[in-house]
Amino acid sequence: MAVMGLTALFALQACSVPGPEHPASEVYDPYEAANRNTHALNKKIDKALLRPVSKTYVAVLPEEAVISVSRFADNLGEPSSAVNHLLQGNLLGVTRNVSRFVINSTLGFGGLFDAASDLGIYPDDTDFGETLHVWGAAEGAYVELPLLGPSNERDAVGKVVDLFTDPLDTVLTVREKNIGRGTKIVGKLGDRGRYAEIVDGMLYDSADSYTQGRLAATQNRRHELGIVTEDAYIAPEDIDTEGF
Repeated sequence: MAVMGLTALFALQACSVPGPEHPASEVYDPYEAANRNTHALNKKIDKALLRPVSKTYVAVLPEEAVISVSRFADNLGEPSSAVNHLLQGNLLGVTRNVSRFVINSTLGFGGLFDAASDLGIYPDDTDFGETLHVWGAAEGAYVELPLLGPSNERDAVGKVVDLFTDPLDTVLTVREKNIGRGTKIVGKLGDRGRYAEIVDGMLYDSADSYTQGRLAATQNRRHELGIVTEDAYIAPEDIDTEGF
């Protein structure tokens, strides 16, 4: 893990860095042309596949069943969050992640129910992108990733590292890993279906969905990381779907 972390830090040295004249609160997007092409591709995939499948999924299954699948997928992410909290020096976060995983895997029937929250132990998710932030790595340029959507160079590197540092990968069988990956995908479809009105408003009703998504995603991520800028946090329900 330490080797991968150092490799990631070295990789980030090649990331784009805005000049001193670039306002810190604004999104640095030197790859806008390529990003817009990826955004257009993501919209086509969403419209042709993800949107109809997710809406059918949440329409067929009871809401509680959809939420339970998402909880199960979230529970599988607790060990990875614990590792990242450890790398960040956040022992309270480690304790919270481990406690939630143990409680929800037992009392919560594998995570289908959030028994930990009922006991006052609430979610505290993190990832290697946040770990890099804690280590002092810059955000880098904005990038839109195929299928994954809005991101930045630091978080994109973090997503790659997270693929190889999940503690569960060392104890689960191949079949169990595949079930876990499938559950996470289904969980994401459930989220797409449950928040369809908000997502559809941004993607299909705004004047410039790329600019809208870039702004909302960047500000929300900075809010998660505790970065204070002149711009306010944009909650999903507050997104202006009529464009600028």
